[in-house]
Amino acid sequence: MPKRLAARLMPALSAVSLVLAAGCTRIETGEVGLRINFDKTTDPTERLPGSFNQTLIGDIVTFKIQDVAVAVDNMTPLASDNSTVKDFDMTVVYNVNPTAVSELWTTKNRTFHGVSEKGGDILLMQNYVALSARNAAYKVAREYESLKMADNRPLIEQKIRENVIKTLTEEKLADKITVSQIQVRAITPADVIVNSANELVRAQNELKTKEVEVQTAKKEAERIAALNANAGAIGYMNAMANLKIAEGVAAGKVHTIVVPYDFKGIVNAK
Repeated sequence: MPKRLAARLMPALSAVSLVLAAGCTRIETGEVGLRINFDKTTDPTERLPGSFNQTLIGDIVTFKIQDVAVAVDNMTPLASDNSTVKDFDMTVVYNVNPTAVSELWTTKNRTFHGVSEKGGDILLMQNYVALSARNAAYKVAREYESLKMADNRPLIEQKIRENVIKTLTEEKLADKITVSQIQVRAITPADVIVNSANELVRAQNELKTKEVEVQTAKKEAERIAALNANAGAIGYMNAMANLKIAEGVAAGKVHTIVVPYDFKGIVNAK
C-alpha cells in the first residue's frame, strides 16, 4: 500500500476503531449480560463476565447476579405472646445461577425484579426474594416471644433462610436462586412489652429487698430469743463468781479485789 494512501486511510481507520470501542459493552465480574436485538427480542445466550459485546445494533442489558443484597425493613410481625413487634429489619443475600438469567428475565413478571440503587443493573428476582423473606420472617416470628427474639437471633435467621429455600424449592427455583445469608439487623419489641418488662424487674427487685429485710428481722428475733433464754444461766454464773470471791476473802487468800463501781455481791452498800 502506498504511503500516501495509508496516510489517507489512517484517520478513517482510527474513527472506525473509536466507534467500535464506543459501541461495546464489557460485562463485569459478578454480572451477566443479555442482548436485546434491534427487533426488541432477547437473545437467549448469556454474555459472561469479561466479554465485550457491540451495542451499535441492539443493546446489552446487564444483571448483577453475585451477592445481591435485599433490605427487608419496617416489618411488624406478631410474636407468640400476641404482641406486635415494633420493628423488625433484615438483609437477604442471594446469588443467581448465570445459566438461568435468560430464563428468569424472559419468563418471569417484570415486577419480580428490582433495580440497583445506581440504576445501572437489573437485580433479577430481587422483589420476589424480598417478598419470600418477608413472609418467612412473619411465620418464624410467631414462634417466639417478643423479649426472647433478640436472644434467639441466630436461630431465627436460620429458620427464615430455611423457609425461603423451601419456597424456592416449591416454585422450582432452588437451582436458579441460592440464598446465602439472612442477617436480622434489628428487633424492637413493642413499647408496652418493654414497659411491662421493666415494671416486672422493678417489682422483683423490691421483692428481693423485702425478703432480705424479713430474713434480717428473723435472725435478729432469733438472737434476742437466744439471749433471753440464756439470761438465767448468766445470772447463775455471776452468783457463783461472787461466791468464790467471798470464800477467798474469808479464807485470807485474796488481798486485792477489783470490782465494778456498783458491785453489791459481798457487802450491803447503802
